[in-house]
Amino acid sequence: VVHRSFVVFNVCCFVGLGYASMVIVFFCNTYYIMVLAWGFYYFIKSFNSVLPWSTCDNEWNTPSCIEFFRHPNCENGSLANATAAPNLTCLQLAEGHSPIVEFWENKVLGISEGLDHPGRMNWEMLLCLVAVWILVYFCVWKGVKSTGKIVYFTATFPYVVLVILFIRGVTLPGAYDGIMYYIKPDWSKLGEAQVWIDAGTQIFFSYAIGLGALTALGSYNRFNNDCYRDAFMLALINSGTSFFAGFVVFSILGFMAAEQGVHISQVAESGPGLAFIAYPKAVSLMPVAPVWAALFFFMLLLLGLDSQFVGVEGFVTGMLDLYPGRSYHRYKREIAVAICCFLCFIIDLSMITQGGMYVFQLFDYYSASGMTLLWQAFWECIVVSWVYGADRFMDDVARMIGYRPFPWMKWCWSFITPCVCMGIFLFHLVNYKPLTYNNVYVYPWWGEVIGWCLALSSMLCIPVSVLYKLFRAKGSFKQRWAHLTTPVWGPHHMEYMAPDAHSRAPALPPCNADHNKVIIFESVM
Repeated sequence: VVHRSFVVFNVCCFVGLGYASMVIVFFCNTYYIMVLAWGFYYFIKSFNSVLPWSTCDNEWNTPSCIEFFRHPNCENGSLANATAAPNLTCLQLAEGHSPIVEFWENKVLGISEGLDHPGRMNWEMLLCLVAVWILVYFCVWKGVKSTGKIVYFTATFPYVVLVILFIRGVTLPGAYDGIMYYIKPDWSKLGEAQVWIDAGTQIFFSYAIGLGALTALGSYNRFNNDCYRDAFMLALINSGTSFFAGFVVFSILGFMAAEQGVHISQVAESGPGLAFIAYPKAVSLMPVAPVWAALFFFMLLLLGLDSQFVGVEGFVTGMLDLYPGRSYHRYKREIAVAICCFLCFIIDLSMITQGGMYVFQLFDYYSASGMTLLWQAFWECIVVSWVYGADRFMDDVARMIGYRPFPWMKWCWSFITPCVCMGIFLFHLVNYKPLTYNNVYVYPWWGEVIGWCLALSSMLCIPVSVLYKLFRAKGSFKQRWAHLTTPVWGPHHMEYMAPDAHSRAPALPPCNADHNKVIIFESVM
């Protein structure tokens, strides 16, 4: 995180990097809120003596719904249902539907036949969506000072819930097998390109790299804040939390596998399937199931709110800095946050229809993860290291924090990171497969066209802005390039300039709005 009043400078030729990051974070804010809406819905439904997704006697269930999971006598060809009179064959059991899956697909999603069948709107989900957007708005509308106070709770309380769920998880039968499955890697998977693609994109998405949100939030730091130290702390806490959460998840998945009498690989899912199918199924098998369900979905809601706060705050900060306006308006920020939330909400209405899951998957797969983040991070490294200069950037950081970062960082910016990003990006393109839902429904060609339009809307910002600036500039190509790649330092930058890059940054005056007003869209980070 680098203070934008000093190091985030104006390199006009690559202004598209800033625009691209804002397009990505806008799309991310738009579709990610659905995870909160689903989590909020499950959280409300957890306050029942019997969890609604654990039984087959609901209006949304089908005749093929089967409540029990384990059938040890199936090798004989039939299995007597302990709770019903008729017997069921193994074929009928195999073709049966779990009540958890039917609750998710029939009640929560009401999923239709495909993208071209949007169907009706789910009014319960609409109310949940409105509720979470209102919550996000009133947590963000006053700025980072008020949001920071709220985050003290939303960021720390999930750790309490994680510890509680961890203690409960490791005491369940089958937890040991689940944990061992988690910590014993299958090294043969490293030979699969898709593993590297998934790992790379997950790291970029988890750390919000290329979204511009970290830069926007970092702009509120004091000039001499040790951003170098903070970067390491962020990575350590983020990855450490994910690693610990893995024990929580896989201990419970191990219990679920033991209850069903299957291998854990058959119950371990990813994406929405883990949060809204596998985990609800696991808690339905526990004693006092509503308590554990409420705890889990409350934790999920808080974690999602933290991510949504960052995304909305980053986008609104960028917008206000791009269009600061000549006149002061008392409620300018409140209005900007309201417009941002309302626009996202209007798009979200397409995701609470019966075909909404297909729309959600389009946004998730194309607009704000995978190729777009890799493309963005690649060009950020190129601009910092080869256009502005890695050594000059190291000097700028040294002026801020009072010492030079480890030289390894320069090699990462210049060679390692861009090569890794472009390598995974090319792997992604070479191994590209048409988008599917549940490995069954294949998206129509026009659906993929929409997805690629979402991806290219951010990716093309960079080359288009470069070509546009070069075309509008005057002189030879060399003169144009030299002019457009020369940073423009403002008066508020110059007061921090020190004659010696190795010297400690000068003492800071109190932070004020004027020192923080630099257009984030003209940044390279």
